[in-house]
Formats: sequence, C-alpha cells, structure tokens
Amino acid sequence: MAEIIIVRDQDEAGELYAHCVADLIAVNPFAVLGLATGSTPLTAYQHLAWQIRDRGIDVSHVRGFALDEYAGLPVEHPESYRSVITRTVVEPLGLDPRHIHVPDGALETLPTAGEEYDRAIAAAGGIDVQILGIGTDGHIGFNEPGSSLASGTRVKTLTEQTRQDNARFFGGNLDQVPTHCITQGIGTILKARHVILLAFGENKAQAVADSIEGGISSFCPASALQLHPHATFIIDEAAAGSLKRADYYRWVYANKPEWQGI
Repeated sequence: MAEIIIVRDQDEAGELYAHCVADLIAVNPFAVLGLATGSTPLTAYQHLAWQIRDRGIDVSHVRGFALDEYAGLPVEHPESYRSVITRTVVEPLGLDPRHIHVPDGALETLPTAGEEYDRAIAAAGGIDVQILGIGTDGHIGFNEPGSSLASGTRVKTLTEQTRQDNARFFGGNLDQVPTHCITQGIGTILKARHVILLAFGENKAQAVADSIEGGISSFCPASALQLHPHATFIIDEAAAGSLKRADYYRWVYANKPEWQGI
C-alpha cells in the first residue's frame, strides 16, 4: 500500500517534499521531476527553492515534465501551464527553461502530441519524483473520473465543473476557459519511480479516503496509486478526516527508520 503521512499543515508537507527532492538532486544532478500546477504544490516548491539555495545545490541539469496543458491556449497566455510552471517552478528554483517540458497544446499538433510527450519522458530516463494534487472527485492531472487506468498522455475534454472551477483564473469568464486539455495519463503517472500526492483541507477528505482505502476504480483515478510500488500521500489532519485507519498510519510513520526517508 501507499505510505500515508499525516502532517500538521502545508508547511510540514512542503518540507518533507523538499528534503526528498533536494536529496535526490544532490545525488543525481540529472534528476527528472514531474511537475504539477495549481495551489496545492506551491508551498512544496517554495520549500524546495529554499533547500536548493541554502544547500547550494546545482540544478542546472535538472529536467522536468509538466502534468498537463490547455489545448489551444497560446503558450504566452498567463494561464497557460507553460507560463504557470515558469512562474512557480522554473524561476523560483533556478531551473534551466530548456530542460523543462510541457505538453504541446497547439491545436495543429494535438493528434500526435500525447505519444510524442510520452516518448520524450522515456527518452529522459523516466520521471524520478512526480508531485500530484487531487481533486474532490479523485482526479489527478486532468484525468477525470472514468479515465482509463492504463491511459497514456492524451487529449481530454474538460468537465463543466472543472471549467467552472478554473474560471477564476480567467477573470471569472467561463467562455475564456478552454474545453480541452492534454494531460499525462494515469498509466504515464504510474511509470514515475516515486509519486508524492499532497492533499489539504476537509473538502479533500472523501477523495483521499476513497483513494487509499477504497477499491481501485477508474471513477476515483487516484485510487490507481494503490498499484504503485512507491507512492506517498502527504496530507493534513483535515484531509485525513475520513480515513478509517488514520491511527495506524500515524503509528507506522512514527516508527519508521529514519534512513528510509519517504
């Protein structure tokens, strides 16, 4: 099963993620990171930036692959995930933009963009650590409920709920939110050597419980992480609120050998 770490808050979660990734880069300067957008990973990226600065870690060769991108949105648009990744990850961490990849959302290349992206990840040696958030319906990336658990990177149609949720990034104008995206598939995500999923807040509690303690189902995409040999859920007390075995997870983590890391 996945490792479940219940923390006080986002800062503690961010510190755990940052130590894990900073240690990886210190040992492997050519590490490949899986990158997510949204509000959930921001604190983790901030802590990683501090770790890199304070430890003097060379990140000039670090490579990164984003989870997803809107289809048809110009890359220079401030809400394209290329722009978001640049603002929230590349610049704060001091990464080389030439080594950071985002799925190609250009309409003219969409038919082949997914396969090409998966080939690029494979050519880089695969993703070492993939960071994820989770939706209230259990989605990861833009893999909405019902997505194939074996899916590769591909074009998906956004649900109306997702478009409404994301309208706040487009000045509240739903008409400006794209209807399609290109996203790493669940099968692609499962190929990462280590997956770290962050979840905070009571509104994520049911999705977290379904992912960890429910059955494996395409209708809760994050439940596929039960199949992963090295998946880590780092969640706060509120997000852990619906877990039946929360006390056991606390006990296991409290008694874990320090040398194992996460």
